Amino acid sequence: MIDVYTWPTPNGHKVHIMLEECELAYRVHAVDIGAGDQFEPEFLRISPNNKIPAIVDSDGPDGKPISLFESGAILIYLAGKTGRFLPADVRGKYRALEWLMFQMGGIGPMFGQAHHFRIYAPEKIDYAINRYTNEARRLYGVLDRRLAEAPYLAGEYGVADIATFPWTRSHERQGVDLADYPNVKRWFDAIAARPAVQRGVQVLADRRKPVAQLDEKARQNLFGAVQYQRR
Repeated sequence: MIDVYTWPTPNGHKVHIMLEECELAYRVHAVDIGAGDQFEPEFLRISPNNKIPAIVDSDGPDGKPISLFESGAILIYLAGKTGRFLPADVRGKYRALEWLMFQMGGIGPMFGQAHHFRIYAPEKIDYAINRYTNEARRLYGVLDRRLAEAPYLAGEYGVADIATFPWTRSHERQGVDLADYPNVKRWFDAIAARPAVQRGVQVLADRRKPVAQLDEKARQNLFGAVQYQRR
């Protein structure tokens, strides 16, 4: 059994989708990042960077429990555990990993900054909004060029697509119209139609509050000084 400590964010959805795609049994433990659950000592023991998601697999590779944090590492682990969604051949494996790293190092951080300055920041800073909106559009262009060559990022559907798709679900918040990126739209629609994906994005979906409903405590936990306290 896999215990997943998570919240309905793009990074959380990556792991929810992967668990559903791999048909693995799992238990969900909500880590309410607005309430500050991510700073609790019990969670920090398995996720020292106080970020969701994290997992504990009671049946680790040596038969003993193993815990992992960082969504990309979790996807690679689950692919290895099940032999699914990461090619076995060396060339294919590294093609998949390069696009997974592209998501981890580019799409996630840059789209996250676009979300922050366009939606969550307490003041509108034109320079920041323009910088991250333009970078988001550039990254969609990279995806569109790649997806003109192949149906999925690594050729066949796998961990890179599972990692990237949740971030593109908020394309409107990033100032992006998918109609401007037809190959991304075709890819997006194909993934969104997958039953496992549909189940994955519903995990804890009813727990996430709209931006307008975030109180001051939640804003401090998500964006304020609480984030930067040494623990």
